[in-house]
Amino acid sequence: MAHDEAALAGRSDWKSRFDARAGRGLGLDASGVWGFREWVLPEVDPANIVTMGEGKTPLVHALRYGATIDLPDLYVKQCGTSHTGSFKDLGMTALVSAVADARAKGTLEVTALACASTGDTSAALAAYGAAAGIPVVVLLPRGKISTAQLVQPLAHGAKVLALDTDFDGCMTLVKELSRRRLVYLANSMNPLRIEGQKTVALEIARQLDWQVPDWVVLPSGNLGNASALHAGFGMLVRLGLVDRLPRLVVAQAEAANPLVRAYRAGHEAITPMTAGETLASAIRIGAPVSAPRAMAAMAAMNGVAEDATEAELAEEAYRADRSGLYVCPHTAVALVATRKLRARGIIERDHRVVVISTANALKFTELKVGTHEGTLAKGVNVASPNRPIELPADIDAVAAEVAC
Repeated sequence: MAHDEAALAGRSDWKSRFDARAGRGLGLDASGVWGFREWVLPEVDPANIVTMGEGKTPLVHALRYGATIDLPDLYVKQCGTSHTGSFKDLGMTALVSAVADARAKGTLEVTALACASTGDTSAALAAYGAAAGIPVVVLLPRGKISTAQLVQPLAHGAKVLALDTDFDGCMTLVKELSRRRLVYLANSMNPLRIEGQKTVALEIARQLDWQVPDWVVLPSGNLGNASALHAGFGMLVRLGLVDRLPRLVVAQAEAANPLVRAYRAGHEAITPMTAGETLASAIRIGAPVSAPRAMAAMAAMNGVAEDATEAELAEEAYRADRSGLYVCPHTAVALVATRKLRARGIIERDHRVVVISTANALKFTELKVGTHEGTLAKGVNVASPNRPIELPADIDAVAAEVAC
């Protein structure tokens, strides 16, 4: 989306304006997206904005976990504390608000909003569509998303189509539905989504007192968030609120790593692959639709790419949880990438690093249960699961165990 940045540059009070809104809890200022509204779809009538208080998510200084990888200035941006439990809310409030505004002004006819999804996108679209009173259609790969993710669009009244294909197959079909004008496409290839998602970068800078980290580490599947981070940090630089871009790490599961493969081969374009089974189900995407924009973001932000095996992500989630973080499998992929890059000296000890936690781990209890019941795949189970200790309801037996 194009902004009149010359007009925006005419104001000198952006930092104080945004700081003031961050402390408010009512109206549009309650949203971490619309608190930056002059930089996000300013043409949308505020009366038509559909917000659920998304964003304003914590930036947690992960001291204890950071110590395990000799990285004392490590932060985790907890995007999973947003309304539906993932960063997808940030893009959906922008997209659904723009559609609601266009419908109110009579400039757009929309029968239904639709998306292909591995879980989180469908939850966000269904929630914001319900809040706007716009029907939602969701195409999901049958049996390939968590139960907690599946129930979210169902609860919000969306028409959920569970298809015998993978995400990439669902994406092909929903694009054809859009081409036939049966639905309005709500996946991240729609630039309206990027408008909302770029506010992650704005929030990080504001939370760091208008500084940028040395690195941002992003778990990614469809790759829209890579271009969103570039868009957000780029605006901050061009409008003079910060003086540089951070470096970008795109982290992928080894089973679905087309960008990592392109990076390692020195290619400027991604070759689609068939994504394999992975615990990081939300990023199980072999043909990411935002690949060209992500590669441009990698080039602009001097980016690197790294992946994680299933055993590595399960172990890293276990380690992070033991430090109090409680991470989803996708965040674990990003932490694996951070650990590997720190071990190789690419990320240095004194670097400030922000890992984007894309979703709430409560959506992925299958990983947690499997970890501690020892029921993950062979070679993936962790060495020291934590299990309940069954005892009689006897004070001496309980006291003896507590004293151990």
